[in-house]
Amino acid sequence: MSSTGPVVAAPGSEAIPGQIDPPARLLMGPGPISAYPSVLRAMSAPLVGQYDPFMTATMAETQELYRAVWATRNDATLLVDGTSRAGIEAAIVSLVRPGDRVLVPVFGRFGHLLAEIAERALAEVHTIEVPWGQVFAPSAIEEAIVRVRPTLLALVQGDTSTTMNQPLDDVGEICARHGVLFYTDATASLGGNAFEADAWGVDAATAGLQKCLGGPSGSAPITLSDRAVEVVRSRGRVEAGIREEGDTAAADFVRSNYFDLGMILDYWGPRRLNHHTEATSMLYAARECARVLLLEGRDAVIERHRRAGAAMLAGVEGLGLEVFGDVAHKMNNVVAVEIPEGVPGDAARAALLSDFGVEIGTSFGPLHGRVWRIGTMGYNAREDAVLTTLAALEAVLRRFGAAVPAGGGVEAAADALRGA
Repeated sequence: MSSTGPVVAAPGSEAIPGQIDPPARLLMGPGPISAYPSVLRAMSAPLVGQYDPFMTATMAETQELYRAVWATRNDATLLVDGTSRAGIEAAIVSLVRPGDRVLVPVFGRFGHLLAEIAERALAEVHTIEVPWGQVFAPSAIEEAIVRVRPTLLALVQGDTSTTMNQPLDDVGEICARHGVLFYTDATASLGGNAFEADAWGVDAATAGLQKCLGGPSGSAPITLSDRAVEVVRSRGRVEAGIREEGDTAAADFVRSNYFDLGMILDYWGPRRLNHHTEATSMLYAARECARVLLLEGRDAVIERHRRAGAAMLAGVEGLGLEVFGDVAHKMNNVVAVEIPEGVPGDAARAALLSDFGVEIGTSFGPLHGRVWRIGTMGYNAREDAVLTTLAALEAVLRRFGAAVPAGGGVEAAADALRGA
């Protein structure tokens, strides 16, 4: 008879943590949000090689799905591996040559981000601003374009820092009339608010999965018009290790390798020229986010976000909370409410999380500590999530001494949902 003897732990193994086991959370902030269950399941699918026929077919399927999500026929519709900021940076660094003039209308934190990235791309950056909580009239944007004469207009659609949704339907025509490329950051708005890339004359747009699309952060959908692709291709340079005869190298090539959209287009296109190794699990997630949205119906998903957002708005007003900003231009998927006087904002948010498992957000800059931001997006743009959040918020507000109507938030939201 043989014996294996006693089991001896490897030296230092007592310090190794157990398997990851996140707490149950209802993510009702400005993002990230709780992902669709089918997206999480898709991410657990087996990996394949980056040139496996299944992989390249999945990439092509994902491109076609996102053409429908963006409402575009752009061939150059794909993913940038990285968070939504990776998509923003890829668009700006690839479209903007050093010295180009870039105009950024700023109505919140993320307009400042676009200006910063353009500045890092060595652009001559010009900004115009409105107070946080407002949006720009098309005439104000056109006046600035005429005055600045930019190469590129970089404009956020939905800025979660203020919860405002900038109207875009007239901006593309203005840009086309003045020979300006039009880029918009739709990170927080795509999927939950109207977006019509072709009809609005958008030249470049980027987004992320972690908001209305209902997935995890880590993949950035992007779409480029033919006019934008022409700019990107004019700056093309293939890196030396994979360069082939006939490949050109522009003198003003894109100064980032990873974010060079020319090389990324070659990787996703028929040439399949190696650039990076596609993030397979994130590709699966992005594909499923788009599939779920289109299966429900793009307009139906936007309407679901509108209904849930309207119910949350009615609910916080039913609790007697004051809503920040121009409600007429509020995004469907997030609302900012003024923190009641005497209530410690961060402590109340912490209690909401620890006692009820519900997360809401604070804000940035001049709004930090002044407002809470409550999201209703993606998988969480649904009735039970809205009502649960409002019931928990009422309990926390009472604990911190705020006089709020008993059941006022839930009843007002329920009435709004019944009315819708």
